[in-house]
Amino acid sequence: MRSDEMKKGAERAPQRSLLKAMGYTDSQIKKPLIGIVNSFNEVIPGHMHLQTIARAVKDGVLMAGGTPMEFNVIGVCDGLAMGHEGMKYSLASRELITDSIECMARAHRFDGLVFIPNCDKIVPGMLMAAARLNLPAIFVSGGPMLSLKADDGRHMDLNSVFEAVGAYKSGKADDDDLLYCENNACPGCGSCSGMFTANSMNCLTEALGMGLRGNGTIPAVYAERTRLAKNAGIRAVELVEENLRPLDILTEKAFINALTVDMALGCSSNSLLHLTAIAREAGITINLRDVNKISDRTPNLCHLAPAGPYHVQDLHAAGGVYAVMNELTKKDLLDTSLITVTGKTVGENIANIYSKNNDVIRPIEKPYLANGGLAVLFGSIAPNGSVVKRSAVAPEMMVHKGPAVVFDSEEEAIASIYAGKIQKGDVVVIRYEGPAGGPGMREMLSPTSAIAGMGLDKDVALITDGRFSGATRGASIGHISPEAVSGGNIAYIKNGDIISIDIPNYSINLEVSEEELEKRRKEMPLKIKKDITGYLKRYSSHVSSADHGAVIEG
Repeated sequence: MRSDEMKKGAERAPQRSLLKAMGYTDSQIKKPLIGIVNSFNEVIPGHMHLQTIARAVKDGVLMAGGTPMEFNVIGVCDGLAMGHEGMKYSLASRELITDSIECMARAHRFDGLVFIPNCDKIVPGMLMAAARLNLPAIFVSGGPMLSLKADDGRHMDLNSVFEAVGAYKSGKADDDDLLYCENNACPGCGSCSGMFTANSMNCLTEALGMGLRGNGTIPAVYAERTRLAKNAGIRAVELVEENLRPLDILTEKAFINALTVDMALGCSSNSLLHLTAIAREAGITINLRDVNKISDRTPNLCHLAPAGPYHVQDLHAAGGVYAVMNELTKKDLLDTSLITVTGKTVGENIANIYSKNNDVIRPIEKPYLANGGLAVLFGSIAPNGSVVKRSAVAPEMMVHKGPAVVFDSEEEAIASIYAGKIQKGDVVVIRYEGPAGGPGMREMLSPTSAIAGMGLDKDVALITDGRFSGATRGASIGHISPEAVSGGNIAYIKNGDIISIDIPNYSINLEVSEEELEKRRKEMPLKIKKDITGYLKRYSSHVSSADHGAVIEG
């Protein structure tokens, strides 16, 4: 065993002494050492219950004859970090999570790992670590939050509160309306209940083959989630015995499968950023132009919030990720021969698992959209690509042309939106919010929710070199690459310039001549922030562009 390097032989008596100092017996020390990577904290609602999940995982490891050893990693709550400086640290925390797990796993010679993530950057950070370390590993998330029904019959989620703020600011809601939403939209533990980034990535963990059935969909408060955690612990020991490793599973074809499921589910636009980064750790390159090819052939089968009225609990009741995958096989859209963490193939996993609700999971012959939930747009504004959650865009905004209203920060944009200065037809441009320029590529749920809450989501587009929440709906186009601080054309847009967006044809263009752009490049200096300190200073100096996954390079 790998752990023998740390615990076997006379020369390792000092190490065994340290293990015994924690109460481990000789028998426990001799067994496979399974690292339990727990992202529990008392900051994130999606993580507040992960001690329960960890206890269940450890029970499973013990039942299978292993010795569990738990350690923790950090996690940032995107919701709490939203709308202020804190959001600059969210995406940047992904790299810290990956690096810290690498340090712990390599320093302490674990034989296998169980990863317990739940929310936005923790899931991809752990998947990146799993690929980098290539130790036998399995994932079990904390599960989604429940969505409760409001007095008017609609199911609420965190996005409901953000949009309620927009409604409040525009006079469409009063204090009581806002408080009601605030008190009821997030009823308890779990990742936010829609197909936002956290649930997107937990579902895609199943599609990649790194989690057991239900990893992405079993609600956090169900006993079924605890049983899943015990089975993950059992399976972790078996993976060590079988020497089945992440890179046996995370192949190029597995990422194509995951992107296909991504399109069918209508996942968060952030999923492309994260899948690109995870693939990089596995030695695989995801080309954004190839993503559109997958989107073209993959129908969108689910309209989960924010695209539609359903939530992840509904997806679970309808059969979950495996039912969606089974539906995709009817048009031969998945490679079913690939091995997964279960020890079985994709085809074996999803056999005889069918949709139980044709509204939540549409039959492949009657999809919500003929093509995928995400689209990558290219053009003069985004030569290297930009991303939109197509499934959450109103039909009337799929093609849009309008004048630019330009802001150099999220704060400027929010103030203008709340002040009622955005008009129907406008294209809001928020720049200098990219991975390096922000730094941290802030997620902008506040401005998009304000626009939606004011009833302008069918009339106004928003583009940025930053990111959007998975909860964002409307013609919100992010990840503009190259970003402004790198000299991308988004840096040279002026108020009143006409921007043309054509989502069905994957294009986004600035109707300004190249001659005029060249003139602006000489006249408009880039706005590089000089007051960045600490970790963000190091991050901004080494982070790649969004089309490369916003990963640390060098």
